[in-house]
Amino acid sequence: MSADRATDRSPAVQRSRARSAQQMTAITRAAYRLIQDKGTSFTTQDLTKEAGLALQTIYRHFTSKDQILLAVVEDVIAEQAARIEAAARQLPDPVARLRFYITGTLDSLRAEGDHSGPKFITAEHWRLYQLFPDEMVQANQHFADLVERELREAADLGMLRPNDPAADAWFVMKLVMSVYHHYAFATAKEPIEDIAEQLWSFCLSAWGGESGPGKGQRE
Repeated sequence: MSADRATDRSPAVQRSRARSAQQMTAITRAAYRLIQDKGTSFTTQDLTKEAGLALQTIYRHFTSKDQILLAVVEDVIAEQAARIEAAARQLPDPVARLRFYITGTLDSLRAEGDHSGPKFITAEHWRLYQLFPDEMVQANQHFADLVERELREAADLGMLRPNDPAADAWFVMKLVMSVYHHYAFATAKEPIEDIAEQLWSFCLSAWGGESGPGKGQRE
């Protein structure tokens, strides 16, 4: 064990791990740029050129194109969760933060191109789910974890009455995901921000919350 720890602390090993992480990031970011440009039809030759890496380097980190797409999906979901979490820190209470998580996720549907963001996530989500179910479950859990944490705080403060914060967060994650996937392609008959508010009102009512200014609703 001591030899293993010494190896882990070796500067050469640490440099190798850092280089490997940098290469993986370069690959996934290059893949996402290609997706924005041409969807998922890009080739490995396109990727080597975009990432500036040799083909053998790419295959050292990812054994297939589907693994690369999985990594991109994981990154997009994680980055979206991190963005809304950071933006919500200034909000005054857990109910306001919950509203922001739900409505903000759907509001992101308004600013994406044909191949990027929501349409890419939606088109690839269930196909990748069949290939990598455990990884996709973990990727989606980021959002559920945010919701569960705020539900527990809201319950402790007497602001909401969730039945089971963990289970409620999971169901809300699935509900938001379903609406998100639907409107990634469907044409909404009303503004997406209005749909987001309707979804928030539904969730708030299910948790025994009150609508109105200061209760997580818009004035």
